[in-house]
Amino acid sequence: MILPISLKGAEMETVPDERGASCRDRPPVSGRALRPRIFSTWRKSSAAAKSLTLRFDVRSWRECWPPNQPSPAPRRRGDWEFTSSSYESGDGDGRRGASSFRTCRGPGGLGFSPPIVIAAVKGIACELPAQHQQPLSRLFVPDIQRILLAEDYVESISTSTIWRILDADALKPWRKRSWIWSRDPLFFERAAPVLDLYQGIWKGRHLRCDEFVLSADEKTSIQARIRLHPTELHADGRGQRVEHEYERGGAWTYLAALDVHLAKVIGRVEHSNGIAPFDRLIAQVMNREPYVSARRVFWIVDQGSSHRPTTFPERLRREFPNAVAVSLPVHASWLNQIEIYFSILERKALTPNDFRNLEAVADRIRNFEKLFKRIAKPFNWRFTRAALRALLKRIPRRWSDAEQRVHTVKGRLRPTG
Repeated sequence: MILPISLKGAEMETVPDERGASCRDRPPVSGRALRPRIFSTWRKSSAAAKSLTLRFDVRSWRECWPPNQPSPAPRRRGDWEFTSSSYESGDGDGRRGASSFRTCRGPGGLGFSPPIVIAAVKGIACELPAQHQQPLSRLFVPDIQRILLAEDYVESISTSTIWRILDADALKPWRKRSWIWSRDPLFFERAAPVLDLYQGIWKGRHLRCDEFVLSADEKTSIQARIRLHPTELHADGRGQRVEHEYERGGAWTYLAALDVHLAKVIGRVEHSNGIAPFDRLIAQVMNREPYVSARRVFWIVDQGSSHRPTTFPERLRREFPNAVAVSLPVHASWLNQIEIYFSILERKALTPNDFRNLEAVADRIRNFEKLFKRIAKPFNWRFTRAALRALLKRIPRRWSDAEQRVHTVKGRLRPTG
């Protein structure tokens, strides 16, 4: 048996029926009969309201808004919650059923949004703007609000309500960031040996004390920007004021090799990069101790033009028999520890870029290299072979399709005859 709900005084005037008329002078109605009438203030279709099998406590509903004020589409505090609470069903069995919506009690409290509205907001946000005849690349909150009103999902809804609904969801297709999918189908097979070397392991065996691991690369286009106005510092809490306009004083290329286990950097400043400057870096490193007398020296490099995996290993072994080249896969510079050193150099020594001339840049780089040798410790590298395998399992493997597309395009461009 369903307990009838009786309304008092002003409550009779504020709860409309499906035609918009008030409930004054009507007989008491049950919660089942009242449910679609309350829902009609949000959704004109009472059938949609009936599909939600809930029971209401009208007084709890009305306590969410201040007295003598209309009840607009309320703001959402959290997800719509269905709670269990006991109520008397008339025969005294005290059965438990779906109770009122859990809302913020008291005047001025934040309310909720019906599930059908939440689903509509998320659905529109995940759709392409072209599906709603919008000449946009992605939808913003005001755009979603206009679509909800134009397509009659709600009579009114605020942008803050839409923002809270989307902010609470895990799927956020309206956000973007740059991403590079690896083109190397053997990414793990080529990256895992590098991670093993960082752990002091090569082909399943620990490295000996006379075996070393070097991470090498180039940092190109280090400019000398000569500002048109001197940098100033005022006691106004705003920090330095660096002039935006500058004259170009030239640029350097910094080539460096980092011993990952000793935290020692050996580098050189060149006017350009290429095979010859990189070979000079290798000679500078391999002709000094402890590398000249080492049993093996592993050179970890990416697939840049000066150390291609097709030619660099043989060139390195021919010049220095105790040197072993280990090439990273394509788009794997984030696994090269020398990039961490380059980022520290950029942040601590080259920013802001305000130099008198080009030679001042070279002096800054060389002096920072000396400082790093004195105070640095090996990077606490924890990303292992197992961690890489777990990461690749979480990332969709799309390089097979990418490889197929590349071969298809190359086949079309391949000359015939």
